Amino acid sequence: MFKALDVFPSGGREGADYFCSQGRRSSVMMNAATGHVAPEGARMKPFKVGIDSYSLKPLRLSAFELLDWVIMNEAEGAQFSEVNLGPGQELDKGFLKELAAYASENGLYLEWGGGEHIPLDLATKKPKDVFASNKKAAEQARALGVNSIRSCSGGLMRWKKEPPSTEELLALTAKSLRSQRSMLMDLGVILAIETHFEFTTFELLRLFDMCDARPGEYLGICLDTMNLLTMLEDPVSAVRRALPWVVTTHIKDGGILITDDGFVTFPVEAGRGIVDFEEILGLFSSTPRPLNLSLEDHGGDFLLPVYDPGFLAGFPDLKAPELVRLIKLSTRTQELLDEGKIAVLDRAHWPEHCERRVKRGLRAIQGMVKGKLR
Repeated sequence: MFKALDVFPSGGREGADYFCSQGRRSSVMMNAATGHVAPEGARMKPFKVGIDSYSLKPLRLSAFELLDWVIMNEAEGAQFSEVNLGPGQELDKGFLKELAAYASENGLYLEWGGGEHIPLDLATKKPKDVFASNKKAAEQARALGVNSIRSCSGGLMRWKKEPPSTEELLALTAKSLRSQRSMLMDLGVILAIETHFEFTTFELLRLFDMCDARPGEYLGICLDTMNLLTMLEDPVSAVRRALPWVVTTHIKDGGILITDDGFVTFPVEAGRGIVDFEEILGLFSSTPRPLNLSLEDHGGDFLLPVYDPGFLAGFPDLKAPELVRLIKLSTRTQELLDEGKIAVLDRAHWPEHCERRVKRGLRAIQGMVKGKLR
């Protein structure tokens, strides 16, 4: 049986700890304090604040255990980047129906993954047909009552000097996605491409144009607020560019440093870094589409060798004004490091820190939302 424990070795436990019952699950309703109904005169529309399952991956929670964790920590939903099945469980219609019912009983949103947009085997770089896998994920989402599936490129990273080129990859991806338009639209599901490490928002907009797509139709964006830094984009500027296409989110804070080897980006606890969530939430609030805020966090860092002319040439849309904004953000990051308010966490140490850091980050984002609603 999966078991989740607070892995921090010392100190009091913060918030409601996760517990795993061996008995029958019972409906646990959300605390009224986490309600998302805006008071009269609110300047921002309400958001539901939840988590992405990847944040708690070291705990190896089953799907229902993840929702129990969400409930006990007064969050409002979950995005499933992956699904851990308990003993004897299968990812079939019965499982999906039960998962949807449990989420509904407890007032939780669900968001789904399993999508693919890169029509290549990343290990061999040989062509790969992603139609069948996307249809399967979209059918699962429809069974859950979810209208989008997240698609992530996984290990494909711009700074690895491997073929194909970005332009070739855009052409291959567009050809594949155009063939999936009818299937996705018939199922009423949007393929939400995560802002990851293969395409900038400029390039995603070009991709959508190559696919003759319109916002809200069959393609969209899962907006990861920190990954934007790793693709040499100012988060606020990137959100403005991509806003009509955003259907799901990964709310992730971070920092960016200038070093002797180039820029280094890294995630930090939500609310402590340099991502301007106040501005970004204001932009999200201006869209007609309801958006959930799914917190994602993890360890690690990313070196971007911007002093290499060949590397920098791979970002033709990066202009001086946005580069200046990144430099300003790096100055603020250095200040926070010097003050001891943030630090780079080695990815290998994430399991020791994940649960408590996610709890604190969750409260920080909830606090921002509530503050803006006042």
